[in-house]
Order: sequence, then structure tokens, then C-alpha cells
Amino acid sequence: MGEAGPKDGGPKDGRRIGDWRDYPPLALPTILDVALRQIVEHGYDATSVRTIAGEVGVTVPALYYHHQNKQAILVALFDHAMSTVGAHVDAALAQAGDDPVRRLSAMVEAIVLYMAHYRDLAFLDSERRSLTADNGRRYREHRDGIDVKLRAAIEDGCRADIFATTVPDSARRAILSMCQGVANWYHPDGPKTPGETAAEYVRIALAAVEYRAA
Repeated sequence: MGEAGPKDGGPKDGRRIGDWRDYPPLALPTILDVALRQIVEHGYDATSVRTIAGEVGVTVPALYYHHQNKQAILVALFDHAMSTVGAHVDAALAQAGDDPVRRLSAMVEAIVLYMAHYRDLAFLDSERRSLTADNGRRYREHRDGIDVKLRAAIEDGCRADIFATTVPDSARRAILSMCQGVANWYHPDGPKTPGETAAEYVRIALAAVEYRAA
């Protein structure tokens, strides 16, 4: 079977959400839920369609009715991940308005909350190497959309002399890297809530761009 995207499988890009700080328990279609757990535990290469089908309780042909192949399942999971974080970031930015400080703070908070609440979904970024060339480009386009919005907030802050950093690109990369790293260490039984962690990371991000507080 050739390269394919999902026939179903989660929210589409551009979906609307209510409170962008609200991350309810992750609700995936059963096939995707099982596939995500298998990939997180064993890795994409070691996860088989037969194992997924067996845990779901369907035959392999029945599973292929929903997703053409294992790559299509991975694409569906990536689509769900990017549409989820993208929707929260967009809603946060809409509430933040034009102020660069509020925009940067809102983006960092939204991303960290996503990483803390949906750690397994965020883990998928480590499997981006398993995407085919075309699907990899599609994923990077979604991911780069968030990068562009963060870049714009930082550049606007620098132009307004609110952010004093002389290395805005390095600051942006550092901010994104630290936010993405939350999924690797955060645990819900730890000493801090997702909200407390996000607030700390907002302060670190503002320090990274050398925010000039009024």
C-alpha cells in the first residue's frame, strides 16, 4: 500500500475551542488511542498494525477500512496533535491582542500547557523521522506556523523596544526548545501543576528576550 493520510481520525485544522487554558482528558478514536500508546511504549518501527488491531478487537482488514496503513495512522495522530496545539495557540493569541508581551506570554503558556497535559501526544515529535518525505513536509508546515507566530511576537517586541535581546532568533529557538522539553520530564504527580509550570516558563521566556518591564 502506498503513502496515505487518514480517512478519519480527529479534529481538523482550524477547529475552534472554548477556553484555551482548558485541556480536557485526551479523547482519541479507539484505533488512534491504542496506536498512540503502542508508539509511546515501543516506538513507531516496533509497533505493528496487527498488534493495534488485536488490542482494538478488530481484524487487520477492518482496521484498514479506517486507516490505509501504519503510516496513515501516524499521520492521523500528527494531525490531531498539531490541530490541538494550533487551536489553543490561536485562541490564546486572539485573546492576547496586539501587545507583544501578551502574545509571547500567551503562546508560551498555551504550548507548555499542551506539553504537560498531553505528554503522549507531544511525544510524537520524536517520531517525525518516521514520516515519509511528503508527510514530513506537511508536518513541518504545521509546526512552522507556530514558529512564525512566535517570531512575529518577538520581532514586534524588539521593534517597540520592549524586548532588548540582540539575538531574537536564538531566543526564539531557545524558547521553543524549552517548551517542547516539558513533555519529557513533566509528571502530573510532580510538585507543580501544569499552570504553575506554564507561569514559570512564561517568566523564563520573557527573560530570554530581555523584556523591559515598564
